Amino acid sequence: MKISSLALLAVVAIPASASAAIVALGNDLAESCYLAAEARNATPNNLETCDRALNEAPLSPRDRVATHVNRGVLHLNRADLRAANADFDAALAMDPNEPEAWLNKAVGHAKFGKSVEALPMVQKALDLNTRRPALAYFVRAMALEDSGNIVGAYRDLRRARALEPKWKEPEIELRRFQVRQQG
Repeated sequence: MKISSLALLAVVAIPASASAAIVALGNDLAESCYLAAEARNATPNNLETCDRALNEAPLSPRDRVATHVNRGVLHLNRADLRAANADFDAALAMDPNEPEAWLNKAVGHAKFGKSVEALPMVQKALDLNTRRPALAYFVRAMALEDSGNIVGAYRDLRRARALEPKWKEPEIELRRFQVRQQG
């Protein structure tokens, strides 16, 4: 479904505060990959660090999942949805209950014009207690608006604002809505 021009502004705003990196502290390479993802510093050198962590480092299963998510975040920040999804899918193959992998897949879909397809991914991230629920509600709000559920979008934007009051995007998006009493 095509994103409305108003929703597109919000989806374009997602990368500034989007993505949920996962701490991987068992290995210097994995930790460096995490720090790059957290800083959204998607340089070729940082991607290579993540590659090396996955290919050379003796990672625990948890750190391997985290490193795939973190490398996926870097790919997402480079606008490479295919590579990002490959990493998120690899993480989910190892741990289907990894909420940040689900959330980042949803962010990628929303960012690249497939917000309605992001709905089940966002719901899965919320069900699994993502560390970034405000982002999840924000992404879901954009998807709900694109699917025509304006009331649901409004409610989710209010939830996002309540969870992270200092994050400006939900407040900006809420200004577009007019609430009227029925009856």
